[in-house]
Amino acid sequence: MELRDYIRVLRKGWVFILAFTLIGIALAATFSILQTPKYESTSKVFVSVQSTGSVSELTQGGAFAQNQVKSYADVVTAPVVLQPVIAALGLNTDAAGLAKSVTASSPLDTVIVEITVSDVDPRQSAEIANAVASSFQNTVTDLVPENAEGVAPVKITVVQQALIPRNPSSPNVPLNIGLGAVVGLALGLGAAVLREALDTRIRNEHDVENLTDATLIGGIVFDARTPEHPLVVQDDPRSPRSESFRTLRTNLQFLSVGDQSARSFVITSSISGEGKSTSSANLAIVTAASGAKVIIVDADLRKPKLTEYLGLEGGAGLTDVLVGRAEVGEMIQRWGTSNLYVLPAGKIPPNPSELLGSKTMIQLIKSLEDTFDYVFFDAPPLLPVTDAAILASNTSGAILMVAAGRTHKNQLKGSITALQNVGARLAGVVLTMLPTKGPDSYGYGRYGYGYGYGYGYSEPETPKKREKKPVTT
Repeated sequence: MELRDYIRVLRKGWVFILAFTLIGIALAATFSILQTPKYESTSKVFVSVQSTGSVSELTQGGAFAQNQVKSYADVVTAPVVLQPVIAALGLNTDAAGLAKSVTASSPLDTVIVEITVSDVDPRQSAEIANAVASSFQNTVTDLVPENAEGVAPVKITVVQQALIPRNPSSPNVPLNIGLGAVVGLALGLGAAVLREALDTRIRNEHDVENLTDATLIGGIVFDARTPEHPLVVQDDPRSPRSESFRTLRTNLQFLSVGDQSARSFVITSSISGEGKSTSSANLAIVTAASGAKVIIVDADLRKPKLTEYLGLEGGAGLTDVLVGRAEVGEMIQRWGTSNLYVLPAGKIPPNPSELLGSKTMIQLIKSLEDTFDYVFFDAPPLLPVTDAAILASNTSGAILMVAAGRTHKNQLKGSITALQNVGARLAGVVLTMLPTKGPDSYGYGRYGYGYGYGYGYSEPETPKKREKKPVTT
């Protein structure tokens, strides 16, 4: 993954990251609130070796004391030290219970023993710490035998009395909230990455590039008004969606320049609902507006929609030509006064695949290629039926529409395989329904450059009135 992929994951998963972080903070705060505050008090004792000998003996005694400090620290929590404390303070516990709240430690290379007591009562924590220090002092004196001179070789001196703490030592609210935020953030990042890893839908051009080497020739932005206004290049020629089709037209022209024989294209998709027919109609309109002579054939002989979008009569058309009931020139209709011509689907036949793969259809394709600069076939989806694959094998190739956020990766793989199985060429892939906002938006990838500058031109307007009389080619 590239840096921009990680950024995209973060942008897409920011809700998870924020939610888990807030949950972590809330849980940490709740945990802190529910905890009973505890106070810590610390007393310090000094361990020394009593000697009246030479400097060398004093040095040896100091080293001896350092070596013995750890053992003395362990004695602090022993019953022999704690039992007198319980008796003196009248505590309602035993030595084992008191030992859980008493800790003793010695800083490295020192002869200091720090005795710390934790308790819910700040005054009692100080009293216990001081009592433990006093009991420890007496215990060590009793445990270490006197020397020949009648002097205890080890002396315990209390050097710091425990004071009553003002603030509780636990819970540490800032620390708990910080840890909760860090844990929540980590879980949120993990959830965002896992969501991205488990997402099987095509979201952007990177997903397409990872599945096929076919050229990505365009991206069509999503517009919720498409069902009411399918011909956006006519109804709203200055919109980002309209510019998407002009970009697609330009890329298709360059594709044709590279391959002089590329005159006819099957426009299809993996499944229904990916914007195939509306994209076909708009692409045909903007291509014709550039001065090219274009014909679009409604080759969806199962659920034809093209004539409905273009406002033409579709009762007779391609099927009548293929079965020999009419000549192609009689069925072709001109769309308004533009260079766009339309061959409707006609009546739905019982055998669409056989008709689209017939010799008559192959001859019709060659005839249309000789007459028009561009021939577009609006074909059914590839996965449910074989119509588009059969038709694509006899044309310059297929333009595969892939709906962002709708098409699954395995569906795109299946469509590419369906074309390869019949020897059809995948001329290019077009992403449709691209969002206009967010990390997968039209402006985030390679095709978006912003639309804030406006246009200094407009496409030739097509009259609303469309001629339905047949024309000859």
